Amino acid sequence: MRISEAAVFLGVSDDTVRRMVEAGDLPAARDASGRAVVEGADVAAHLRRQGAAPKDPARVASSARNRFVGLVTSVVMDRVMAQVEMQCGPFRMVSLMSSEAVQDLGLEPGSIATAVIKSTSVIVETAP
Repeated sequence: MRISEAAVFLGVSDDTVRRMVEAGDLPAARDASGRAVVEGADVAAHLRRQGAAPKDPARVASSARNRFVGLVTSVVMDRVMAQVEMQCGPFRMVSLMSSEAVQDLGLEPGSIATAVIKSTSVIVETAP
């Protein structure tokens, strides 16, 4: 992929990716036109190395492997149900739960919480 495409996935500028290549943090090659390119697998490996999530405050054993620690950004609640939004790194998570659960958990904007996702089906899409 081109440097500009890698920059999008890494969440940095093109110049930052070039500096990463120059520093040896990200391997690069030249395409047929002489432009610097990086392998998608190398970008993914870099993201994985850099993707240290905050420690999970719950510290519980769980079979769910998809745990995203973040901050509650919004709570919309009526008498019975609530919508809780969280920002977990670059990901926005939305959960629907009972209002009673929100109160029991003490959820409010600014609360640290963990979104736990356990699903038997995960859909993966790619561009054509």
